[in-house]
Amino acid sequence: MKCLLILLALISFQANADVDLVRVDKSERKMYLLSGGEIVKEYHVALGANPKGPKEQEGDERTPEGEYTLDYKKEDSSFYRAMHINYPNQQDIAHAEELGVSPGGFIMVHGQRNWLGWISPISQRFNWTNGCIALTNDEIDEFMELVNVGTKIEIKW
Repeated sequence: MKCLLILLALISFQANADVDLVRVDKSERKMYLLSGGEIVKEYHVALGANPKGPKEQEGDERTPEGEYTLDYKKEDSSFYRAMHINYPNQQDIAHAEELGVSPGGFIMVHGQRNWLGWISPISQRFNWTNGCIALTNDEIDEFMELVNVGTKIEIKW
């Protein structure tokens, strides 16, 4: 009984945690939800198919690197559920202009492609997105419950 009460308390803490930062470590393929500097949740993620290095242009299949904001939730996408990352920022735009390319955009934290959630035990072992950050469908449900629009997200190698 005591173990059950401790478990329920931990679940309650997680569900009520005030996540103030999402940190993605691309080299580890990990996403951390932080509250007051403490990790409250950790996820294994799938990234862009060409993950090393920052996103430089549309179509390079890289996940951006830098500091961004999760600026809206999207429930009507070709992926189960999603939260938008406000990429490109001013630095990304300036860098793309120097290169003479489009920086791309529409980068999300999302679940699995619609109707293919059942394959996530396999798909999450690979970097398969076009530059987004993918979770399983159960994980994106939890993520969207714990993380509010306006939360900062740091993405680094």
